[in-house]
Amino acid sequence: MCSKDSEKKLKICHVITRMIVGGAQENTLYSVIGHLRHGHEAVLLTGPSPGREGKLLAHVDSSGVETVELPSLVRRLDPVNDLKAYFALKRFFRERRFDVVHTHCSKAGILGRLAARAAGVPVVVHTVHGQAFHPYEKPWKNALYKFAERLAARRSDRIFAVAQAMIDQCVEAGIAPRDRYRVVYSGMDTALFAGAKPEPALRDTLGIPPEARVIVTVARLFQQKGYEYVIPAAAKVIAEFPDTHLLIVGDGPMREQLDAEIAALGLTGHFHFAGLVAPDQVHRYLALADLLWHLSLHEGLPRSVVQALATGIPVIGFRLDGTPEVVIDGETGYCAAPESVEEVAEATRKLWLDPDGARKMGENGRKLVLEKFRWETMVDILEREYRELLEHVSR
Repeated sequence: MCSKDSEKKLKICHVITRMIVGGAQENTLYSVIGHLRHGHEAVLLTGPSPGREGKLLAHVDSSGVETVELPSLVRRLDPVNDLKAYFALKRFFRERRFDVVHTHCSKAGILGRLAARAAGVPVVVHTVHGQAFHPYEKPWKNALYKFAERLAARRSDRIFAVAQAMIDQCVEAGIAPRDRYRVVYSGMDTALFAGAKPEPALRDTLGIPPEARVIVTVARLFQQKGYEYVIPAAAKVIAEFPDTHLLIVGDGPMREQLDAEIAALGLTGHFHFAGLVAPDQVHRYLALADLLWHLSLHEGLPRSVVQALATGIPVIGFRLDGTPEVVIDGETGYCAAPESVEEVAEATRKLWLDPDGARKMGENGRKLVLEKFRWETMVDILEREYRELLEHVSR
């Protein structure tokens, strides 16, 4: 590509279903901020973000980011609103004449790619943060999701994925050929986590005893985020190690149910709920912990896992999706069989009995993720891909 083309400022639109406090949303916002810092025109288009999962843009500095909210772009299946959203997106893309439309998450990814291609956008790309189809979903829904993803993939110039596992799953499901995909790890402020130090005052505020060993989870209080395994695994560990306490970072519709289940086991004093925490404050809570559990059954590459490793603490997670790409068994933590409370408890037991080994695993994890998951690295890779694709379509 000639130097003039390589210096051309791009017009980019990132489209996501909702901007709750979540990993895909942070990824998308960092991408937009990075483009703006590089002098490009970048727009964030999102649907509404209702409910207890929070609004990311209310918790971070997004000044200077042009944000467009489309009321008809909703997460649930809704034929009337979906049709409205498709036509609204197509009209918006035509009016703004973007060079690149980059979609995120399932609903925005399907409607956004179809609309962008119909509107004549030169380059249409998508990021897979996690699969809409998975073994724990209803068969008829999986069939519908796969059909829609195949349709949208045919309108995509490139499909990025936050983990190699996502690519393997898509190829196996016949969504698109392997050469259509690229791994681009989800960027974050890794230095913020690497520099985090325990704050005794914060620990006191949360009611965690000074001598307690702390297991942290960072996930929405939502179905399939693994809390049905966290509580019984915690019960097993606490029975042997009574100084173990759980720090739960996140909020959501399951809060009352979890409180009741914990109380029924007589473990209320061992659980500490931080509630919804702003993304730029999560490092403070991770720094209080000795170990992170991530027991979700449905994930791409869990952001909290990378953040915990960057903080220097080991991780125990289920052996599925992208988790084994950073939780290297016996080196940065342990991977347990999906749904196995026993293996989670046993892995925790090993770490509690070998604190020096646990610290070494945390150090290994920090070295593994610090550079690879910098958000600036992610943005550089994306923009290089955009330019290569634009050069290809201009030939």
